[in-house]
Amino acid sequence: MDSALSTVGLPIALAIIMFGLGLDLTVRDFRRVGEHPKAVLVALGCQLVLLPLVCFGLVLLFDLPPLLGIGMMLLAASPGGTTANLFSHLFRGDVALNISLTAINSVVAIATLPLITNLTIAWFDQSDSVSMPLVEVVKVFVLILVPVGVGMLVRSRSPQFAARMDRPVRIGSAVILALLIVGILLDQRDDVGGYLADVGLIAAVFCALSLMVGYVVPRSVGVADDQAVASSFEIGVHNGTLAIFVAVEVLGSTEISVPAAVYSLLMFPLAAGWGMAISRRRRLRSDAEPAVT
Repeated sequence: MDSALSTVGLPIALAIIMFGLGLDLTVRDFRRVGEHPKAVLVALGCQLVLLPLVCFGLVLLFDLPPLLGIGMMLLAASPGGTTANLFSHLFRGDVALNISLTAINSVVAIATLPLITNLTIAWFDQSDSVSMPLVEVVKVFVLILVPVGVGMLVRSRSPQFAARMDRPVRIGSAVILALLIVGILLDQRDDVGGYLADVGLIAAVFCALSLMVGYVVPRSVGVADDQAVASSFEIGVHNGTLAIFVAVEVLGSTEISVPAAVYSLLMFPLAAGWGMAISRRRRLRSDAEPAVT
């Protein structure tokens, strides 16, 4: 990837996206965990335990090359993205729960992301070619947490400004992610056809399973429907920019970033389709209720 894009563009992109997340957050979002512990714990269990296991099973099933397999697991270990909040809002999920989950996940990922990624590197016996030093991981999450903190500070000092900036920052984040994806695909243009053949299907299957797991598991244990919708999008819409940044800047491999780039392209139509399916199910259920009574 072009050096200016990786050394300047990626950090700025990640900082803007995390600043936008901070504009949505307050201290109360962290306290809200105590109000809905069941929904939070089930969603985190899906995100931190079940999802990496599902992804690893798919990596083995599809027999991915080592670097692409590491890229898929890095993606699975990445927390939810800010776009999850937008999808949750569009399809009537509990957006407050989304915001709380994103905040907690971003902090917990400081430990879980390098753990899962390093275990995958060891599994594929790639420690000689790629590594994730602790110092670099700390730098990455400083880059994440500082903009989030600044965004939260701005919101506490000027809620009106934070509200006005919400839409522009979301649009800017989407544009930045699109540019990153284009940059990665151009950088890997000689191999992009093969990469899409290798990871296009697995990325789509993983996205679909992530969305379904995030909804079905919480509902099966009695979590409210709107909270299950929030969980679904939180688990199915990953922070692709973070995964790309770690792949390029920490692991030093554009190839490892390819699954996150492909996933980021596919997750928007898949998440939208899933949201419409949930909405249709809700309408059918509400139409049937009067007949039952």
